[in-house]
Amino acid sequence: MYRVYSGPAGSETLSPLDKGRHLFKEFATVDEAMSFAQHLKASGRVALLIEGDDGTHLDRSALANALHHRGNEQSHGAW
Repeated sequence: MYRVYSGPAGSETLSPLDKGRHLFKEFATVDEAMSFAQHLKASGRVALLIEGDDGTHLDRSALANALHHRGNEQSHGAW
């Protein structure tokens, strides 16, 4: 399972101690988790962290890079 922790726009990086105070949603695949993170961005919220039972750990900076890369792939695939 993959957990996507989210917060309002402008939220700070999520520390391990703060995870218990933030909302999260679980997904079966990392692709579903990334899609939800992209949805959050489009709705004015932010994904702060994606953690997976397989050891996946994407913090806010890594997520921003991954979503940027994902957006480029999707726009180039639309040609």
